[in-house]
Amino acid sequence: MKYILYICYLTMDVKNIEKKWVLKEPGNPLYTRQLMQDLGVDEVLANLLVQRGVRDYTEARDFFRPDLKMLHDPFLMKDMDAAVERVHSAVEKGENILIYGDYDVDGTSAVSLVYSFLKTLTNRIDYYIPDRYDEGYGISFHGVDWAAERKVNLVIALDCGIKEVNSVKYAKEKGIDFIICDHHLQGDVLPPAVAVLDPKRSDCDYPFDDLSGCGVGFKLVQGYAQKYEIPFEKIETLLDLVAVSIAADLVSVTGENRVLAYFGLKRLNEAPRRGLLAMIKLSGLEKHKITIDDIVFKIGPRINAAGRMESGRTAVDLLTSQNEADATKFGMEINDHNNDRKNIDREITKEAVEIVKKEHDFDKLNSTVVYNKGWHKGVVGIVASRLVEAFYRPTIVLTKSSNGFVTGSARSIPGFDLYEAIESCSDLLENFGGHVYAAGLTLKEENLPEFKRRFEEIVTKKITKEILTPIINADSFLEFRQITPKFFRLLNQFQPFGPGNLSPVFITENVYDNGNGRKVGSYNGHLKLELIQEDEPYRPLSAIAFNMSDYFDHLEAGNPVDICYSIAENFYRSSIANVQLRIKDIRERNDFRF
Repeated sequence: MKYILYICYLTMDVKNIEKKWVLKEPGNPLYTRQLMQDLGVDEVLANLLVQRGVRDYTEARDFFRPDLKMLHDPFLMKDMDAAVERVHSAVEKGENILIYGDYDVDGTSAVSLVYSFLKTLTNRIDYYIPDRYDEGYGISFHGVDWAAERKVNLVIALDCGIKEVNSVKYAKEKGIDFIICDHHLQGDVLPPAVAVLDPKRSDCDYPFDDLSGCGVGFKLVQGYAQKYEIPFEKIETLLDLVAVSIAADLVSVTGENRVLAYFGLKRLNEAPRRGLLAMIKLSGLEKHKITIDDIVFKIGPRINAAGRMESGRTAVDLLTSQNEADATKFGMEINDHNNDRKNIDREITKEAVEIVKKEHDFDKLNSTVVYNKGWHKGVVGIVASRLVEAFYRPTIVLTKSSNGFVTGSARSIPGFDLYEAIESCSDLLENFGGHVYAAGLTLKEENLPEFKRRFEEIVTKKITKEILTPIINADSFLEFRQITPKFFRLLNQFQPFGPGNLSPVFITENVYDNGNGRKVGSYNGHLKLELIQEDEPYRPLSAIAFNMSDYFDHLEAGNPVDICYSIAENFYRSSIANVQLRIKDIRERNDFRF
């Protein structure tokens, strides 16, 4: 399952949606007690481990201490033999090789990884990132023509290609071989490539199927290095790129991805490549310990802005920079793109919210479909996520493309199959693609009213009240007195967090602000609190609550609340970390219900 993360960055004049708190089932008490004894941890931490599938000391050791030896043999992946041999042949014969990838973070990091590795073996190599607006996602005919004009013999496609039967066939007719490295679901027919590496292939028995596109690219590099006796240390330097892709593409941080992310983050913190170091500095993270969240919310959006606002090639230029001057130059260029993106995103979101609120009976609708021909195509996916955050229902944001069609992005909510709903309207569409929780689509403008009507009809038939109620899954109750330095230190070792191993969420009842709480943020929409629990009035804990300023008067009056939160390190304006509660929801005591 994909998890969609929404960023609480913009305060909007929208009524808060009541959330349901669901306490997870506790782990097997026999395993919990054994782990308490073997590891010397309290019941809460032991239970968290059991909930994550850890049952004994050995599994706990593997969980807390990942090892690169845990990586799977790359030749377990279907077609790996053929892929490695074709790459080696191209290198040995001096053929022209093109690394082709998607324009998002996963695609550009994948291109950077494979290009960086092969550049050490041959100089007859280049990379290509399709234009988001003129070519769209995937392997374009224009890209194939570009390769043919440069007499390319082999194209290695990353984070795309699994469904590109026609364009790969077109390339084959021009004498160009393809190796596909993808992680999306296949279509009815595989493209006629020399090799198709995709752990989600129906005939592939690879032990882990949730690699990122960059992760599949790394397996190709690992396979080549293994076959031709290149020391693993030579390719270990590429893991910072893999960690960035895992975080930005929201794949699960379990199994092989946990190992890749663990060592990728280690390199990102200790010896990142020049381009990523530039991004770290521009994100204000140079004195911090970089986490998955830092990539998701700070580094990733900056890299992504290159493809959204201008060209994804700039991101590869950055990530493959060989000197500090180039890295700084490309980093600042991309950072400027990101600032432009944020300004455009903010304005379009405000406009979209107003459009939704002006809809007839908008609060009775079960879907959101908004269109403005002047909106920037590069941010409509972000805006769709903002609207899901605001209204919590399947959402489509559309604009007009340069070819005259209406095009846009769709985002869903947990439990609702967005792709299936869009597919039901396929007769009204020119094309579409995506998965359960995110999709893209294109249609003629004259079909928009009927599409909007039918999409709402389909959503209404299939969605339930339960799905339309946001759920916060909490791992455990917790008392403030239990948040000791040892508890926090051990909790940090559960990282890297991400889908499949989310940061634990706790519930603490009957807490108060100690009188120092205040509204913060550009619109005073957030709360910065110092919370105490009734039985521990002299041990305040710092807390941040985004978009929850409505609770300020209640708290300022000294009234108690129950909170649902995660625990994190806060480095704000300091290189010294302190414990901070990141509040996900607040309940006034008289309103609390499970």
